[in-house]
Amino acid sequence: MITPVILCGGSGTRLWPLSRKLYPKQFISLINDNTLFQNTILRLPNEVANPIVVCNEEYRFWIEFFC
Repeated sequence: MITPVILCGGSGTRLWPLSRKLYPKQFISLINDNTLFQNTILRLPNEVANPIVVCNEEYRFWIEFFC
């Protein structure tokens, strides 16, 4: 069984003013109604195990909300 690892860190500075330190780009809806993080989760095939998400401590509640 494959266990995907999603790296979901960053400080939110490269897409400023859209992204901020507490609202980084992975939690912004740029392409459709989903966030970039949600789009990543939706792209995972059904055959893989639940992903391990590596993120900054400040984003742990965002990850729990979107998963």
